[in-house]
Amino acid sequence: MSMIQDSSTYFERAGVENTRATLELAVEHAKKNGIDRIVIASTSGMTAQMMANDVEHDGISIIIVTYAFGQKEPGVNPMPSKLREDLKGKGFHICTAAHALSGVERSLSTTFGGIYPAEIVTNTLRMFGQGMKVCVEISAMAADAGFVTGGERVIAIGGTAKGADTAVVLRPEVSSKILKTKIDRIICKPVE
Repeated sequence: MSMIQDSSTYFERAGVENTRATLELAVEHAKKNGIDRIVIASTSGMTAQMMANDVEHDGISIIIVTYAFGQKEPGVNPMPSKLREDLKGKGFHICTAAHALSGVERSLSTTFGGIYPAEIVTNTLRMFGQGMKVCVEISAMAADAGFVTGGERVIAIGGTAKGADTAVVLRPEVSSKILKTKIDRIICKPVE
């Protein structure tokens, strides 16, 4: 019987202060394990910009997943268009999509009350931390948009509120098959 030793990193608390370490741990894991795609949640673009400017990631395809337009303000996306263009110019792929785990269902639960199936999945993933939910969700969104292929091993990076504090290796599926997603390894996450 073979055994895998746990080399995960656990941050004392969730939050933006873990962003750089999360990005560096993810890139290091990708390079050591031959993973060539990293999917990153970035709403305002701060996390994406840090990856672009401060973390060496040569040979790794970076997919940035942002909010859909109108999430906060009608017709507006929180990532400035100039930053989007700068990131594209640096070879990053930008995926702008509705949240796979809350898009339509949030509207229904807000309007009619109650809880719907995707919200159960969302809250179950949050038992591992907000970042874990984000990692699964953005990977499905990237698969929906064709940036990753279902079942392909990728690293996903998410966080709690702002920045990044969670990185996992997973094999995502498109949102219509999200329950077939497999989480292979936790690279880092907060303990709270």
